[in-house]
Amino acid sequence: MKKRNIIILSSVAVAAIVLVIILATGNKDGYTPLVVKAQKGLFEIVVATTGELEAENNIKIEGPSGMTARNVRIGEVKIQDLVAEGTVVRQGDYVATLDRTSADNSLKDLEDEYEALVAKYDRTLLDTSLTLKALRDDIENQKFNIEEAEIAVEQSIYEPPATQRQYRNNLEKALRSYEQALNNYDLKVEQAQASVNDVSIELNRKKRQLEELRSVLKDFTIYAPSDGMVIYYRDWSGDKRRIGSSISGWDLVVATLPDLSNMLSKTYVNEIDIAKVKPGQEVRIGVDAFPEKSYTGYVKEVSNVGEQLKNADAKVFEVVIKVDGQDEILRPAMTTSNQIVTSSMDSAIFIPSEAIFERDSITYVYTTDGIRQIVVKGESNENFTVIEQGLAEGDELYLSLPMNPSRFKVQGEEYIAVIKQRIIEKAEAEKRRAEEQESVQQKRMMRVNGQGQQNFTLPEGVTLPQGVRPPQGGTPPSGGQRRVVMQPSGTQK
Repeated sequence: MKKRNIIILSSVAVAAIVLVIILATGNKDGYTPLVVKAQKGLFEIVVATTGELEAENNIKIEGPSGMTARNVRIGEVKIQDLVAEGTVVRQGDYVATLDRTSADNSLKDLEDEYEALVAKYDRTLLDTSLTLKALRDDIENQKFNIEEAEIAVEQSIYEPPATQRQYRNNLEKALRSYEQALNNYDLKVEQAQASVNDVSIELNRKKRQLEELRSVLKDFTIYAPSDGMVIYYRDWSGDKRRIGSSISGWDLVVATLPDLSNMLSKTYVNEIDIAKVKPGQEVRIGVDAFPEKSYTGYVKEVSNVGEQLKNADAKVFEVVIKVDGQDEILRPAMTTSNQIVTSSMDSAIFIPSEAIFERDSITYVYTTDGIRQIVVKGESNENFTVIEQGLAEGDELYLSLPMNPSRFKVQGEEYIAVIKQRIIEKAEAEKRRAEEQESVQQKRMMRVNGQGQQNFTLPEGVTLPQGVRPPQGGTPPSGGQRRVVMQPSGTQK
């Protein structure tokens, strides 16, 4: 009997413990919904991004500007040596050295070509001198022939008429030969001068090319144009210039000297959020290197064209943020955390977004006093949603779905009409926006296509073969381009 009583008492104790646990947990499954309160105050919609600091104004440290000269045959040149990024330099201090290997080879080729032209010029002068000297000797000889023929004519007065006539003919031949020699000499002088000029022009051109290349090579050692801190330049692909990188005549920048008194944060915003971001919006800025520091700024520029970054799936838009004030600890390339405040409301009622439920487009919450309250929601940020109608400050509600939600009494049916009206207005706004975008696209296509017609005009001086006519009008294919097909006249394509 005693043993049985002990067993009964033990069972009662276990039951009591279970009851306590059930009461403590709220139900037999141990599930207790979390409770939150509706808050009232400043509500902000923020677009959070990660950016990188850069100076608003930079002085570029560039390679030789002569690399773009027409007479200098230099393509890409590698950076052979470069001071460490962050080095503080004064005007005239050493910054970098460019690899001269290819340029030195070009210089050697030019020097060989120049020496060959000098030798050619000397030979041309010598050849023309010898040729003209021979012509001058021939002219002198022609003078002697004329003198001899004149003497023969004078002495032929005692000779028969036929002999006298022969001597006069010889004199005329000598005079004609002399005149031809003079004319030939003048022509040879002009020809010789032209030959010398041709070689001289080629020689001077090669000399200028050689001097320009030597001048460019002197600038292969690069010095700081002013005082500042050396920051490596990022090229179009986003890669920094460093030892081993290449520059060209179209992109000469090796590094920059930033103005640290005016800083920007360059960041990228996802295409989903870019419509919210506008120039002039307030930005809260943090710097990863100094988490205890905080700064303010504003949106300075928003790109109109999206781009695809490396290792990114979605399109993004570049946003430039101006940092207010200045701080000497800020340096280019530091990572920033940016909070762009796209919208703010004073005295707004808001709750965690997880506390809002939806059925058939009707939104509602569960309050702790057993009410399923229909609410009209407004703007949302990452964690909270504004409640425009249906709740008051301090109202308690469940953060997650409570047990037996069907036992909650529905209130706020008067807000259903407001919610449906909002849905209709949203659909109409989206329709108008789609129509506006389509209209803009059509106008752009009409400008490109010339109101849907495109006349074909032959270039000046170009004629079509007989029986062939140019196409008239027509609608170009997508992309605004038109494939021109020559058709024989009398046929319809």
